[in-house]
Amino acid sequence: MPEKWLIRLVGEGRATWIERFLTEKRMLVGLILGQFVSLLITSTGFSSSDLARRGINIPTSQSFLNYVLLAIVYGIIVIKRKRWLKMPWYYYLLLGIIDVEANYLVVKAYQYTSLTSVMLLDCWSIPCVILLTWILLKTKYGLKKFIGVGVCVAGLVLDVFSDVHATDRAKGPNPLKGDLLVFAGATLYACSNVGEEYLVKKGDRTEVMAMLGIFGAIISAIQISIVERTALQSTQWTAGAAFPFFGFSLAMFVFYSTVPYILKICGATVLNLSLLTSDMWAVLIRIFAYHEKVDWIYFIAFAGVAIGLGIYSWASDKEEKRAQVAVDNDEKTATDEEAQVESSDQAFQRDGDKLKPGDVKHFPSTSVVSK
Repeated sequence: MPEKWLIRLVGEGRATWIERFLTEKRMLVGLILGQFVSLLITSTGFSSSDLARRGINIPTSQSFLNYVLLAIVYGIIVIKRKRWLKMPWYYYLLLGIIDVEANYLVVKAYQYTSLTSVMLLDCWSIPCVILLTWILLKTKYGLKKFIGVGVCVAGLVLDVFSDVHATDRAKGPNPLKGDLLVFAGATLYACSNVGEEYLVKKGDRTEVMAMLGIFGAIISAIQISIVERTALQSTQWTAGAAFPFFGFSLAMFVFYSTVPYILKICGATVLNLSLLTSDMWAVLIRIFAYHEKVDWIYFIAFAGVAIGLGIYSWASDKEEKRAQVAVDNDEKTATDEEAQVESSDQAFQRDGDKLKPGDVKHFPSTSVVSK
C-alpha cells in the first residue's frame, strides 16, 4: 500500500504506479550493485593470487585491515549518534566469528586444491542460503526462482568446464582437504550473509558494519597471534607486495560497505547469485588486460548466469507485486469495514439526538424485553 501522503498528493492510482515503479527500480539497482561487488571480489582474487605467487600466505592478516577500517569509519558514526544498540551485542559477536572464519577457510583452500574445484564447490553457499532464509527469515521461493538458481549454477559449471577445457590444471597437494575447506567456508559464508541480512533488516546498516568491524578485528587479531604470527614475521615487505595487500583490504572495505544495501533490497540469495559472475569477470580481465584466449563455452556460460539472474529477479518482482496486491485488498477491506462501522455509529448518534425526554427508542437487534 503506498504511503498516505503520496496518495493525498497524486491520488491512489498514480501512487500505486509510482510505488511499483520504485520497486522495479530498486531491484535493478540491486542487480547493478551485485555486479559491482562481483568485480570487487574479482579484484580481491587477483590480489590474493599475486600475494600467493610471492609466497605470502596470510589470509587472516589480509582481512584484518578491512575490519579495522569498518570499525573506525562506521564506529565514529555510531559513537556520534549517542544511542543504544538496536540489536544485542552477542549477535554481532557471533556474526564476526562466522565471517572471519569463512574468509580464512576459503582463502586457505587455495593452498591444497585447484582453482577449478574452489570455483565449483563455492556454489554450495547458494543452496545453504536458500535453506537458511526459508527456515529463519521465512522467505518464500517459487518454481521460477528455483529455475533461475538452476540456470545460474549451470552457467557457472559451464564456465568451470571451459576453464578445464582450455588449460589442464593441477589438482593440488591435498585435494580432499582443500575441498572440505571450501565446503566449510561456503557454508559459513551462507550463515554470515543470512545473519547480516537479518540484522540489516531488523536493525541499522551502520551499526551492523561498525560492530562487525570491531568484533572482526578483535577475532582476527587473536587468530593472527596464534596461527599466522610466524608467517607474518617472515614476510618480506616490498612495494610489489604492499600494493596487492592494501588493495585487497580497500576492495574488501568497499565490498562490505555495499553488501548491506543489496541484502536490504534483494536479499542474500540474489547477492550469492550475483557473486557467481566474479569468475567470469576474471576471464574478461584476462582477455582484455593480459590478451589471453578463452574457450567459446565461456560466453555461453556468461549468458547463462545473466539469464538466470534475470529470471530470479523477475520472479521476485512478480511475487512482490502479488503480495502487494493481496495486502492492498486486505487493507481496502479493512477500510471499508471501518467506514461501515463509522457510518452506523453516526446514524445511531443522529437518532439518539432526536429523542425527547420520555421517548423510548426500539431497535430491531435489541435482545432486551420490557415487562
